[in-house]
Amino acid sequence: MSYTDFIVQETCKLLAIDSPSGYTDNAADFVMTEFQALGYAPVKTRKGGVLVDLGGADADDGVLLETHLDTLGGMVAGIKSNGRLRVTNIGGMNANNAEAENVRVVTKFDGSYEGTLQLTDASVHVNGDYSTTSRTWEHMEVVLDEHVSSKEDVQALGIGVGDFVCFDPRTRVTEKGYIKSRFLDDKLSVGILLGYAKYLKDEHITPARRVWGHVTVYEEVGHGGSSSVPEGVTEAISVDMGCVGEGLDCTERQVSICAKDSGGPYSYPVVRGLIEAARRAGVDYAVDVYPHYGSDVEATLRSGYDLRHGLIGAGVYASHGYERSHRDGVENTFNLLRAYLG
Repeated sequence: MSYTDFIVQETCKLLAIDSPSGYTDNAADFVMTEFQALGYAPVKTRKGGVLVDLGGADADDGVLLETHLDTLGGMVAGIKSNGRLRVTNIGGMNANNAEAENVRVVTKFDGSYEGTLQLTDASVHVNGDYSTTSRTWEHMEVVLDEHVSSKEDVQALGIGVGDFVCFDPRTRVTEKGYIKSRFLDDKLSVGILLGYAKYLKDEHITPARRVWGHVTVYEEVGHGGSSSVPEGVTEAISVDMGCVGEGLDCTERQVSICAKDSGGPYSYPVVRGLIEAARRAGVDYAVDVYPHYGSDVEATLRSGYDLRHGLIGAGVYASHGYERSHRDGVENTFNLLRAYLG
């Protein structure tokens, strides 16, 4: 099995585990187990993330690779008198592209229930305002796949305010190598980090600098990377999704090196070093400026850590929607990590 095959396989396993921000323990336990199976000794942080020492020679000039396994999602905000659920979004989940998606409502004590996120009064043959209604969360509701018609019926199932609403990822890998799913941001990069860790063990590689991995669990709500930086780390690189869209050069088959996003420019020495490593290794890459983006490493810097910082990722189209990447983008990101870290 190639490292790319391994990465895609691990990504698909992780995508099958619901993990909206705040409900990530099951996914974090999976990542812990996978690192342990590779021969590492990961630890779970108090916030619920996974921190792992990948080895390396210079512990006083360490590099922290930050990925995140938390995703967008929803939460029950109220139960209507007709048994439908009001929903509030978690992170940047957008009602426009969440409509008609299958969901799981995870209760606190009574298991989970299936349903669908729909526009309120979603029958075109009944609702004359269907086409003109704004798709905002106040106009959306979860229709449970249960025999319920009142608030009391729903409460009897154990469903209540604060329960998580998890959206079906609909993961598919095509014969042409495209990877399609919700939440490739950023589970695809967690898979890449696992692939890089496997490569180090398989090839008995000791990087020149100590390398740490931090799989965070609150990136989508802004504070994933704000803690748990090991002693000796001087540089943090967010391995997240690379943006694909109008005005940008990156495609799903490349690795993107971000020079600037909404939080400002990334460290010039790091950006330059990543470009040099990509050129040296023959990696297919693009350098872009992201107009609407924030990363884990920016949360790290805002928390007061004195670090250089960078951002790379496999190209992902339709971010925060039904996303698409490609095996080539995975391979180019993996190869850039190998080339940059030595």
